[in-house]
Amino acid sequence: MKVINSLRAAKKRHKDCRIVRRKGRVYVINKTNPRFKVRQG
Repeated sequence: MKVINSLRAAKKRHKDCRIVRRKGRVYVINKTNPRFKVRQG
């Protein structure tokens, strides 16, 4: 999992990426291709 400033760029990498908020952190997760996981905060 990478830590990134801009989640918008991370979300555009793949069409199945979605943004999730957990415990004050923002994540981009992808069920079909888990290597696109990103965290911010």
